[in-house]
Amino acid sequence: MQPTTTEQKTWRIGVLAYPGCMGTQVFGMAELLRLALDLAEARRPGAHALLDVQVLGLRGRSVAIAGGTIISTRAPRGRYDVLIVPGMEINHRVDWDRALAPLAPECAYVRKVYATGTPVASVCIGAFLLGEAGLLQGRRVTTAWLFTQVLGQRYPGSTVDATAMLLDDAGVVTTGAVSSAFDLAIHLVKHTLGADIATATARVSLLPPERLSQAPFVDVRLMPAPRLPSFSQQVSLWLHSRLAQPFQLGVLAAAFLVSPSTLLRRVKAETGQTPLAMLQAARVEKAKQLLHSTPHSLARITEAVGYTDVASFSRLFGRLVGESPARYRKRQT
Repeated sequence: MQPTTTEQKTWRIGVLAYPGCMGTQVFGMAELLRLALDLAEARRPGAHALLDVQVLGLRGRSVAIAGGTIISTRAPRGRYDVLIVPGMEINHRVDWDRALAPLAPECAYVRKVYATGTPVASVCIGAFLLGEAGLLQGRRVTTAWLFTQVLGQRYPGSTVDATAMLLDDAGVVTTGAVSSAFDLAIHLVKHTLGADIATATARVSLLPPERLSQAPFVDVRLMPAPRLPSFSQQVSLWLHSRLAQPFQLGVLAAAFLVSPSTLLRRVKAETGQTPLAMLQAARVEKAKQLLHSTPHSLARITEAVGYTDVASFSRLFGRLVGESPARYRKRQT
């Protein structure tokens, strides 16, 4: 997306509604943008860009969104400056082929719009529609943290960042879980009405001005258990059961009857990570659980996950989670 300019431009923003899409992401997006426009008019009457937000549909004048609610839509007309694709209602037993197949018209439209040079943005698992449209190939992308692994498996040409809240890669924007619709809205406000209006909109809406990571919200206990663990998943389970023990690559490799180089190669091929990085992530995840479920001191938690130096572990925690252990604990209480 191009940054905002001082000229008064009308941004045509299409929000693509389709059967089963989530109303929060359709209306939350549209309403926050309208709020931002009102704030811009209050601060700079007549001297700001205009936002024309339209809820679009390809199936007539109405569509049944998540929960069966019927909403009115309008047929796409002309060129849009941004097309937004919300996520859809699914459950943990989702069959992705069956869920996405009926949305072939929407995926084709997304592909067509992007081919004309219009940036496309998805909210949450709307990224899967972008994937079906062929827009994720060769790009760094994200989606709801529960489904990042599935996204990477289904669209292997993409590089999935499981922790990112919002990524903009060459005009294809993807975002994290459900509430990231508001992060995307603030992102759009910043690029259309300016950073000051984006900040004001966030404050009026009780939103943080910018959230960079989903990591503080990840709970691996909610992840679906694999039926047949892959090699890397078996390694991960082995590491999880020995979080407090020193990491020794040779010992780990011997446990799986392979050489250290073979272990590194196979884990890297399946996950893009090293075993040590997997262990560090597991230790941080365990520390997160202890921080919000126990009154233990940080020193005790640090020791429980295999570290002796609180400062070094705090740096690791901050790098992976995006905030300090103390801030994380405070936010959980």
